[in-house]
Amino acid sequence: MDRITQSFIDELLETEELKSEGESKDFEKLANYSVISNEYNKTFDLNFVTIGDGDDTGIDGISIIVNGVLVESIEEIDDLIEKNGSIEVDFVFIQSKTSSSFSTADLNTFIYGVKDFFSTSPKLRRNESLQKFCDLANHIYKNAPKLKNNPSCKLFYVTTGKWVGDVNLTAIINSGKEDLEATNLFEIVDIIPLGARELAKYYRKTKESVSTTINFSNRITIPEINGISEAYIGLIPYEEFIKIVSNEEQNLLNVFEDNVRDFQGENNDVNNGIASTITNSGSEIFSVLNNGITIVASKISPTGNQFTITDYQIVNGCQTSNVLYNNKNNSNISKVVIPIKLIATEDDEIKTRITLATNNQTPIKKEQLASLTQFQRSLEQYYNSFEGDKRLYYERRSKQYNSDSSVIKSRIITVPYQIKSFAGMFLNEPHNVTSYFGSIVRKLNDGKIQIFDNDHIYIPYYTSAYAYYKLENLFKKGLIDSSYRKVKFHLLMLFRLLNEKNEMPKFNSKKIEAYCNNLLDILSDEEKTLKAFKKCCKVIDEADFDKSDKQDVKLVSKTKNLLDYLSK
Repeated sequence: MDRITQSFIDELLETEELKSEGESKDFEKLANYSVISNEYNKTFDLNFVTIGDGDDTGIDGISIIVNGVLVESIEEIDDLIEKNGSIEVDFVFIQSKTSSSFSTADLNTFIYGVKDFFSTSPKLRRNESLQKFCDLANHIYKNAPKLKNNPSCKLFYVTTGKWVGDVNLTAIINSGKEDLEATNLFEIVDIIPLGARELAKYYRKTKESVSTTINFSNRITIPEINGISEAYIGLIPYEEFIKIVSNEEQNLLNVFEDNVRDFQGENNDVNNGIASTITNSGSEIFSVLNNGITIVASKISPTGNQFTITDYQIVNGCQTSNVLYNNKNNSNISKVVIPIKLIATEDDEIKTRITLATNNQTPIKKEQLASLTQFQRSLEQYYNSFEGDKRLYYERRSKQYNSDSSVIKSRIITVPYQIKSFAGMFLNEPHNVTSYFGSIVRKLNDGKIQIFDNDHIYIPYYTSAYAYYKLENLFKKGLIDSSYRKVKFHLLMLFRLLNEKNEMPKFNSKKIEAYCNNLLDILSDEEKTLKAFKKCCKVIDEADFDKSDKQDVKLVSKTKNLLDYLSK
């Protein structure tokens, strides 16, 4: 293996705090991380997308992306169907080989394995890791009437060699494409060979801040404002707008993290109305009917009419942007012109004021997942107050630490995992977040669950995240059997209950600090942490709870069984 590829592997293992499993498995992780990071613009669990050894049918990594979400469960797919009315799906398959050449035999095995993956009568044996993805794919095709288009399917064959367009390999790729297209399951099929140079390019891109260059000729400059380096108002045609919200592969970028509301789907009157305007023959009227979008960037670099925007977010216009993106293939989209407001500032307070001001037409519940809120910003600062082994990074905006090589990536806690760990550990709701958190989000939006309240003290949020991080480390080191990973949020709940006998104080009470500090004292000691979590595993084994049963893990009655066992 060349020195550059090895250095990427070393860095990935260090930043993810992963133990080396040998050259082949380490290279698989590098390939999976690099490819999927370029197809999916949010933080993801590398362990989930990596297929285990044996009976993998020649597939080393998989991701299934539905409406821009890397799905992990059937329930998540159902949530997205309910929310949006329709779904768009991208399948990504990866095979990686440390060989310095591209093998026709390996490529054939890979393509055959993918064909078997989608077969209604599979001939190859499947391990548990692969089967979980097959179940998701089968559920998607059972809901075929809800598909906006047939899914796309991309196969990446990755080696440490140099791709030179070999005639035999190209013939196999073309034949494989034809075979997969003949199934009529896909809108687009791509088989993409990556050598060491291409893989290096993919890996380096994972570290880049989001940036794009657009032609912005139809604009006016806003006069100088204190705290804002530059600002413009104007109109851009759709072919320039699409560069802001999607990458070169037309994948939707994650540039809506500072927006008050997530995309609400097209199953509502407002978004349905936007879609109707875009798709009818008079779509050019869009610019006078729509308020447009507001973009806040850290930096704007204009050269004539060419504007390069760096580290930016769409703080208002999430709904409009998503509807525009979803209708990118409509014949009338080329006539659409979009009003935009482009602002450059590095002042967080100004960013928040802009976001709140541009979203004030809609009542917002404080329980909604809004990364712009003062609570979220303060929670991020609270995380930053810890040092050494207790240092974690709260990722308020997706991939905000990607370009910082000093950050250990395994210590990053995303908003979804903050919700999952807190709800599991402190709200006794592990059944709701084990494989999906759609139901938790709905309860948050309805105000039925206490989380991210402005009067809450931050320490229980950090404590749950730190416990999650420490437990993940035990799995990575092989000190706790990986079969317990399915119930990790149940283990967090048990850890609290077994190690803190006192009644839990309210989250806005000063007493919660002493309560959590007792737990943090245990988590700060490696030996005590391992002993405590092994005791939790013993409760899982001895109670009326089957961790291998997918339904047991999701049932509130089974969580109650664990609580009843503890009370006895």
